[in-house]
Amino acid sequence: MKTAFRRLGRTLAACALAAAATLVGLTVTTGAAHADGCYTWGRTLASGASGEDVRQLQIRVAGYPGYNSSIAIDGVFGPATRSAVIRFQQAYGLSADGIAGPLTFNKLYALQDDDCTPVNFTYAELNNCNSTWSGGAVAASTAKFNALVSMWKLQALRHALGDVSIYISSGFRSYACNSAVGGASNSRHLYGDGVDLVGSPSFCRLAQQARYHGFGNILGPGYPGHNDHTHVGAVGGWSAPSCGI
Repeated sequence: MKTAFRRLGRTLAACALAAAATLVGLTVTTGAAHADGCYTWGRTLASGASGEDVRQLQIRVAGYPGYNSSIAIDGVFGPATRSAVIRFQQAYGLSADGIAGPLTFNKLYALQDDDCTPVNFTYAELNNCNSTWSGGAVAASTAKFNALVSMWKLQALRHALGDVSIYISSGFRSYACNSAVGGASNSRHLYGDGVDLVGSPSFCRLAQQARYHGFGNILGPGYPGHNDHTHVGAVGGWSAPSCGI
């Protein structure tokens, strides 16, 4: 996990920006509130918008689709994206109008590092198999992208649990790595979106809350081989009998 110092630095930078804007009486009318090392939005986004800026937004609100739902990362700002933006805004105490403008973007800037990962997770945590992301069920670039989306879902899950630390024991696996640990032949780890969670909070709490954050594959206590962790992935169904799901 990334250090508190890096998170504090991003938060202080966002606060400084807001203070500077107040001092000079600046009225911001677009989403380009400041130049970000990862991605800077240049316009306000609302229903009906489309383009790469919408797709970048969708990646970051992928963890807010609602119960047993997910949003498509297709660059089209439809009803599902609007609902996800509203839930994101509600989660961070913003005006929940479903329109992504400067305040929403500033919160996203504060939540991400220059490599586009959320501040509390890293690519290294999602890949303890090999650094090239190759050898799995999809192209290396796809596996790495899937891992990025999973990290943003985990960031949403973490925040919903009270900003507690979430620990990862396994992420992307090549076929060789998957075989070595006895993984299922169709494991989501092979696609880059499978993640095994350990530590606190409880495995059941993780499994139950994950249903609200875009994970369609949740396996936990009571499912064979999952009494010592909770697995989350993009698709594949739920089973954690000891947790009531």
